[in-house]
Amino acid sequence: MELTNKIALITGASSGIGRETAKLFAEQGAKVAMADVDAVGGQTLIAQIKADSGIAEFYQVDVSIETEVQDLVAAVVNQWGGLDILVANAAVLVTGTVEEVTESDWDRVFAVNVKGYAFCAKYAAVQMRKRGGGAIINLASVSSFIAQPAFVPYNTTKGAILQLTRCLAYDLASDNIRVNCVCPGPIDTPAVEYFADFQGLAKKDVLEQLASLTLLKRTGEPREVANAILFLASDKASFITGTPLMVDGGYTAQ
Repeated sequence: MELTNKIALITGASSGIGRETAKLFAEQGAKVAMADVDAVGGQTLIAQIKADSGIAEFYQVDVSIETEVQDLVAAVVNQWGGLDILVANAAVLVTGTVEEVTESDWDRVFAVNVKGYAFCAKYAAVQMRKRGGGAIINLASVSSFIAQPAFVPYNTTKGAILQLTRCLAYDLASDNIRVNCVCPGPIDTPAVEYFADFQGLAKKDVLEQLASLTLLKRTGEPREVANAILFLASDKASFITGTPLMVDGGYTAQ
């Protein structure tokens, strides 16, 4: 197994990509700390993982609040003795044009999607340094590279995550902490339902629309993104840092 005896923290773990990553990490031998504001989804997943003989704990946390992130990392270390892997995945989807987005919208999306990632890295790095290194994987997006109509706040934060990843990789390399980001394209997650509502379309129609934008002519599954995250978290990626890994079916290759 790829992550035997590793201790991993995954934010936004109650659904979508975070959920599949938590399940996969547990299957690969990691002790998995799952954090999310959604306690119901988190507890349901914990029960599934433990039923499959995995090791996991759930923590209800709002990553936009620094003290909650600090307490989260401390709780994980107290539970299992350290931290080897951070997957920063918790995010909110805030859309609109620059004229439509309110100040509170900007505050919310930056608090979770940028400051939340930075808070997690800040406290995780301290613990990884004590163990001689580690791996941080941020969830960015194809939206880190391309523009989309009326997606100004969300795309802005995803662009920030790309640069945050590069800066963290630079600053933490001397501590043997690798920092990379995964950039999903069209993936069948709960976010698609939000996007469908935003466009006033049925989910099926949105999935077909998104599939047509990729070279592979289909949308991806959360497990396919989780596999990429696992690779970057594992020793197989030992010489990879500061890099965005596209998981987009060729969407950005055109």
